[in-house]
Amino acid sequence: MGDIRGSGGPARVHGRDRILTVPNGISVARLLGVPAFLWLVLGPRDDVPAVALLVAAGLSDWLDGKIARALNQQSRLGEVLDPAADRLYIAATLVGLAVREIIPWWLVALLLAREGTVAAALAVLRRRLGISALRVSFTGKAATLCLLYAFPLLFLGAHEGTWAMAMRIVGWAFAIWGTGLYWWSAVLYLAQARALLTGRLALTPGQAHGPGARDGPPGPAGSAGSALPDMRSGAETPQEPGIEDVGQHGKEQRKH
Repeated sequence: MGDIRGSGGPARVHGRDRILTVPNGISVARLLGVPAFLWLVLGPRDDVPAVALLVAAGLSDWLDGKIARALNQQSRLGEVLDPAADRLYIAATLVGLAVREIIPWWLVALLLAREGTVAAALAVLRRRLGISALRVSFTGKAATLCLLYAFPLLFLGAHEGTWAMAMRIVGWAFAIWGTGLYWWSAVLYLAQARALLTGRLALTPGQAHGPGARDGPPGPAGSAGSALPDMRSGAETPQEPGIEDVGQHGKEQRKH
């Protein structure tokens, strides 16, 4: 955005302080879709449009990062909105699945416990070493991908019919593998944190001065936010590992 002039005279909104950008508009639209998603899965239980909305949210998650880089519209607000939307969709999906008894509450607790474990390790690293991010592992990316496939399939499998049974079987296969890999990635992150604390692993520039769990999402995932690791990029960029980190590698330029 350029100069913004009002009665008080000229004022310039600099790059990362911008609010009215295309990527931020997309992120706001994604946030508005969260209550609609919850209503679809808990009200009429219309799972096909609910899953379509989930897919659209995932595609827009990728799109806003591409647009931010193409139009040079990175912003601090985007660093908050984007991972917040990621985390809210993940939380809404888990709540919807558990409330409808498609998955047991203990599975939700298991996934949340993993998030809390890694978050606690990061808190120690921040306090002692000033590190705000860990390097995302391939195991974490694979876990995230499995869970992202599992959630929609489990919704679609909560109906009658042969196709629904097939969806349910495949969905649970992804959920079981995803949960196992998710916890194994936590073990790897804890080992990485221990190595950093004991000096056996050197800091990287990205960790010492990095995005700080994307410097923020309240993170669902991480940045302060979402986040699930982005499966679109093979780059191992430092960030807070978590379900909320899905879709973050593809947007790393926006975050920085």
